[in-house]
Amino acid sequence: MAEKRDYYEVLGVSKTATDNEIKSAYRKLAKKYHPDANPGNKEAEAKFKEASEAYAILSDSEKRQQYDQFGHAAFEGGAGGAGGFDFGSFDFGDIFSDLFGGGFSGFGGFGQSRRASNQPMQGANVRTSVRVTFQEAVFGCEKQIDITLKEDCKTCGGSGAKPGTSPETCKKCDGKGQVVYTQQSLFGMVRNVQTCPECNGTGKVIKEKCPDCRGAGYISQRKKIAVTVPAGIDDGQSIRIRGKGEPGANGGPRGDLLVEVRVSTHPIFQRQDYNIFSTAPITFAQAALGGQVRISTVDGDVLYDVKPGTQTDTRVRLKGKGVPTLRNKEVRGDHYVTLVVQVPERLNQEQKELLRKFDQACGGSVKSSAGESGEKKKKSIKDIFKETFE
Repeated sequence: MAEKRDYYEVLGVSKTATDNEIKSAYRKLAKKYHPDANPGNKEAEAKFKEASEAYAILSDSEKRQQYDQFGHAAFEGGAGGAGGFDFGSFDFGDIFSDLFGGGFSGFGGFGQSRRASNQPMQGANVRTSVRVTFQEAVFGCEKQIDITLKEDCKTCGGSGAKPGTSPETCKKCDGKGQVVYTQQSLFGMVRNVQTCPECNGTGKVIKEKCPDCRGAGYISQRKKIAVTVPAGIDDGQSIRIRGKGEPGANGGPRGDLLVEVRVSTHPIFQRQDYNIFSTAPITFAQAALGGQVRISTVDGDVLYDVKPGTQTDTRVRLKGKGVPTLRNKEVRGDHYVTLVVQVPERLNQEQKELLRKFDQACGGSVKSSAGESGEKKKKSIKDIFKETFE
């Protein structure tokens, strides 16, 4: 028979380790070697059992003292007269609750629910979506959606039983919704609590089912639900309507209806958080001399005073013309407008001459091109010779 390793060595802690250090070391090993995480792995199973045995001793102050004094002999009927240690009597519930979310009180996946399955449970949430325009998302609106929801069956009043009858207490679990099994594990006999297969955890059995809902207690119905879309909501955000989801179990409350808002794009405006962005064209004269330009906003058109000398792609801010905040619709973001100078694509002769005069007044950066009426004709070689030598 192989000699047992030192318990401190098994857990990887010193002999002066604190209770918390011992517990932390065991948690890491238990999570790594638990049989549920290593199905069919005999080596992992052996390491898990070894670590659990070490923790069972070192986490108990009295047994740890005996082990420190007599070693493994303290639990083999030798020195100290302690006799053998019964793993089945040791409570690992807290450890496995931490590791596996409260669903264990034994080893090797022998789950024991800490909550009776026939307790009231809230129904599941239902998800749907609604589409709104950009303007509706900014200022809010009312919408109606068509959705199929489960409602209590009027024939049986939600009991699921045929009118004139009632659900009976489950005899297999005695109305508890759970049954307890005892089975052999690596560490002895372990109690395993499972949902009752006869009543599916409800604690009740319906002998004669309702003809309309067939024992479910509810039927599906198409309903119209009013949805209040708040001002300032953004694309992809959801509205929660409480109590409009799936029915609860065992008298529990209904779940909620979650309505995702899909906002249509706008041909002019773009949104970022609570701010709005757009562009506005201005003429060369407006950019150079200044003047008023009409800008579109979600509140309607506004007049903005362009400063003389404004360059193209200049961004200006219209304070408070953005999107209302969800918490306070009186508080709004801003509207940022990029002013873009428009260059005319076609000019008549008079406009060209005026621009040439303007260019000459600025130093003459534009050279005349041939082929335009009213312009000087291209000089011949003879003309150039005469101007040069005469």
